[in-house]
Amino acid sequence: MRYVAPARGTIDPEVFLRPPLSAWPAHAPWVRADAWPGIDALNAARPATMRERFVAQTPALLDDGLHYEQRIAERGDIATRESNWHDLFNAMVWLRYPDIKRALNLQQVIDIARMGTKDRSRAQYAMTHFDEAGVIVALRDHRLLEAWDAHDWHALFWRERDAWHDGRISIDLFGHALMEHALTPGKLLVGKALVFLARGLRDSAVTACAEGVRSGRLLRDPLDLRPLPLSGIPGWHPENGQESFHRQAACYQPRREGRRYPAPLSI
Repeated sequence: MRYVAPARGTIDPEVFLRPPLSAWPAHAPWVRADAWPGIDALNAARPATMRERFVAQTPALLDDGLHYEQRIAERGDIATRESNWHDLFNAMVWLRYPDIKRALNLQQVIDIARMGTKDRSRAQYAMTHFDEAGVIVALRDHRLLEAWDAHDWHALFWRERDAWHDGRISIDLFGHALMEHALTPGKLLVGKALVFLARGLRDSAVTACAEGVRSGRLLRDPLDLRPLPLSGIPGWHPENGQESFHRQAACYQPRREGRRYPAPLSI
């Protein structure tokens, strides 16, 4: 069933105090105010190095015959529906992670030129999954992979709960659809993760992600992505402070028979 976001003004304010929405304080007025930010407000927040700009998605704009990704590549125009949660969160991700967004656009346009606008490659599916639900994981304790590989969610999120506080594992949420779903209190969120074995700064995983996508080394197949039940991370769900949550949460699915995950990239 297609998700329908709650109307502005009806949202429980508690969702803005919990990840992932609490991690965007610079844009808090855009999501918490009574009125929607306009296109001009979105553009005024762009970093000086950002060539792309947000443009209102109108019938006249769509009459140009260009694919959404082609319009960005050729004109720098990001078609944006006004008064729309999904597109507002997409704009916020563009503002925080422009290099990754630009890298995705580059690879999407390459495949559109090869496949046309009706067919899609495995890489395009992978990139779309990441764009909508992507999570960038910086892992500093390789031993946590044993539990993750086995879908031993009780171990990853309860027995190793301290790892999410002490920096042995950390995430940057990229997928704007996850942000939209987080508007519904208690909704169970599952991300699609790229994992980097990090020894340096957390930002190095974001940089490595952008470089890997731009070069075509990453996101060549949807199976490159690992499921990560974000609602298990401390603070992400109001009930996950209880061990019982980690034994029965519906977002905790067993590993499919024969499923294998790629090794994390060292950075």
